[in-house]
Amino acid sequence: MEDYIVSARKYRPMSFDSVVGQRALTTTLKNAIATGKLAHAYLFCGPRGVGKTTCARIFARTINCLHLTPEGEACGECESCLAFNEQRSYNIHELDAASNNSVEDIRSLIEQVRIPPQIGQYKVFIIDEVHMLSTAAFNAFLKTLEEPPHHAIFILATTEKHKILPTILSRCQIYDFNRMNVNDTVEHLKYVAAKEGIEAENEALNVIAQKADGGMRDALSIFDQVVSFTGGHVTYQRVIENLNVLDYEYYFRITDTLVENKVSEAMLLLNEILNKGFDGHHFITGLASHLRDLLVSRDASTLPLLEVSDSVRARYSEQAQRCDVKFLYRAIKLCNDCDLNYRVSKNKRLLVEITLIQVAQLTTDDADASCGRSPKKILKPLFKQQTASVKAPAVSVSAPQAETPAASPAKDQQTVVVRPQAVPPSPSDNGGRAYPFAAKGEVQSTTRVPTLKRGELNVSIRKTQVDNNQPIGDNTVQAPSPSTVQQTVQEDYMFNENDVRYYWMDFANKLPVEENATAGRMKNMRPKLINDTTFEVVVENELVEKKMQAMAARIADYMRVQLRNSKISMVTRVMQENDKKRAYGRVEQFQMMSQKNPVLQKMKEAFGLELD
Repeated sequence: MEDYIVSARKYRPMSFDSVVGQRALTTTLKNAIATGKLAHAYLFCGPRGVGKTTCARIFARTINCLHLTPEGEACGECESCLAFNEQRSYNIHELDAASNNSVEDIRSLIEQVRIPPQIGQYKVFIIDEVHMLSTAAFNAFLKTLEEPPHHAIFILATTEKHKILPTILSRCQIYDFNRMNVNDTVEHLKYVAAKEGIEAENEALNVIAQKADGGMRDALSIFDQVVSFTGGHVTYQRVIENLNVLDYEYYFRITDTLVENKVSEAMLLLNEILNKGFDGHHFITGLASHLRDLLVSRDASTLPLLEVSDSVRARYSEQAQRCDVKFLYRAIKLCNDCDLNYRVSKNKRLLVEITLIQVAQLTTDDADASCGRSPKKILKPLFKQQTASVKAPAVSVSAPQAETPAASPAKDQQTVVVRPQAVPPSPSDNGGRAYPFAAKGEVQSTTRVPTLKRGELNVSIRKTQVDNNQPIGDNTVQAPSPSTVQQTVQEDYMFNENDVRYYWMDFANKLPVEENATAGRMKNMRPKLINDTTFEVVVENELVEKKMQAMAARIADYMRVQLRNSKISMVTRVMQENDKKRAYGRVEQFQMMSQKNPVLQKMKEAFGLELD
């Protein structure tokens, strides 16, 4: 039985022209050889399986060839080429840095550098996975790499360039290898299939190329696996069955159901996919990619971004015309959000199902209550609702002259209008209930709330504002003047700490856009009532204290009007060490928890966790 050689080794390129997908790099290397402008150190970096080591071997073989072809390729017939093909050449040395990463290994390599070549002009040292060298090994290698003998050339290959010391990078010519695109991979697989006498469908090879994710070695390995499974007849159905790839047919079907708002059919398709063993995360990421492909299929300028076969491209173009652009934008956003939240979700299947329902509802009317987006804010504020619910119509009461003979003429002709009015609820009231009060005997103004002196009832009495969304700022509504406050607040009503905090947040929410930073800082503060009419605000530092002191007059005047008390004042104080600090963010919360329990910090470092 003939020894079997895998396709990745059997069809490994032996010349620059046979290298797939790296035309710019191979042309540069050929021109450097033709002009004799060779550097003493090269760094080949890029993803796995894209030809870094292969190009290094071709380069070493070509520069030692005794009879180069007019195209700048090795002849393959001279003694140097034959020795290279038979793997007995002493001019090429390969070192695997993953297993030889110590200082001793580098010193042994340096000893070999001193020996000149026997055949040819150069000795080439290929160091694969060079990023695995230790720091001490890198430092031992620096001097030789910078000033090697004239006959020595170093070619370093790595998949992680960022792990290499900058001192090494500065001594090398750096070549960045690209990922193989789908079309180049498919063409090379066709070439291999034709050489091996294997029948292969174009769609099947396209699936293999996409599965390889830009690596030619991976593509050839998958190709060998599929050939063994299919017996030499590679079809699309057999490929997706062997590779456990989710058929794009499912994505076309489920997209049609989502566009037509057929939620039940979409749920059944999802159940069928999950029953076949596919992960929900794999499905939702694939759906996002499918929607992205539909989006690029709508425009001829972005059509080259779609790396599929011609028949599949036609299906994408047909379905893309039936999908609205806004639908695709929103659907991709929903799928991406599901992808981000999938790992932390407790019920992962429900998360995917909710995403499908939301995508399906994108095609319904915006006013539909079942739409997956947030409902429109049509509810009025709670205070206005409760005030309107207890508000009674005005009652006109005329005092008859016959029943009040002793009354003065002025009072006999007076008409008293009584308007029962409910006191708006406060954060400190019992359950937010309104407390109606009867009018007193004396004549009341139609715009005044019923009179209640301090100490008569332990509830908060405030005047309902007409416009709760009116911003407060220098460029919008000015703070009332002291005279205005004195005229508005005719009697001092009682209040508590919850009332102060409520209108503190109300003031922060009404600040204009240019004061968003101040508003956010105020929302993190908690005013504290230190006596009947004075509240204190604790700030973080002196800069914030100066800012709050500058706004103290505005805030105090606003509180006086809202709480109907002309004696309200505000003081500020910088936070002391003994003050209890509040954790506003996740990072601060974790720091406080780790101070109480140091095991949390050790767990974070052991598992490499990050706070987001």
